[in-house]
Parts: sequence; structure tokens; C-alpha cells
Amino acid sequence: MSYYFNAVLKGRSFEEALEIVTAELKKEGFGVLTEIDVSATLKFKIDVDFKKYKILGACNPHFAYKALQNEDKIGVFLPCNVVVEENDNGEVEVSAVDPIASMISVGNEHLSEIAAEVQQKMKNVINNLA
Repeated sequence: MSYYFNAVLKGRSFEEALEIVTAELKKEGFGVLTEIDVSATLKFKIDVDFKKYKILGACNPHFAYKALQNEDKIGVFLPCNVVVEENDNGEVEVSAVDPIASMISVGNEHLSEIAAEVQQKMKNVINNLA
């Protein structure tokens, strides 16, 4: 089982990809709670150059609430991370976590249905990018 889904956005800049991904997440009921600029952080903290790489912390409040009602420590897996990165060839790749892969370790059968619904929404986001 893979732990992520991904797509390459042909002919899009990194900045365009961020806008498109945010819009697609919104269509599926997700908002971006956090945005971590990994390349800027690495440059600031340890003075290394790294490719354009951002982690978007996406949350669908409805599903987050349902998950938390069934497992109060599930917050360690929230929000759902989506990575936007510029590859060496200049193409922009977007990867999203597979919530089933991350929640399988919890062993709470009540989370299965929630994880399946969130998984489909994340797949929709990725599929709509290609």
C-alpha cells in the first residue's frame, strides 16, 4: 500500500500549482490551515539550498470532528498533508497523504469509514490536477 497519491502538473509554475491545489482542496471541503515553506526553513535554519517545496496542512472540519469523536488522539495525524514540490526537471508535483495508510496503525474500526471518505476526497483533488 502506498502512503500517498500524486500528480505532475504539466506546464504550470510552482506558484500556479499552489493556487490550483488550494482551489481543488476547497472544492472538496478542505481549507489550508498551515503552509510550511521547507526550502525557506532549511535555508534559514541550516543554510542549505533546497528545491521549491511546500507542505500544505489541509483540513476538512466535518471529517476532523468525526474522527476526533471516535479517537481523541487522532490529532497526531491531522491535518492531512499535501506537498507541492518543483522537481529537478522543472515540473511541479503534488502529493497528498493517503489517510487510510496513516490511520491503519490506529486500529480503530470506527475510523475506517471516515478514512475511506477522506481518501476519496484526496484522490479527487489529485485526479483533478492531472
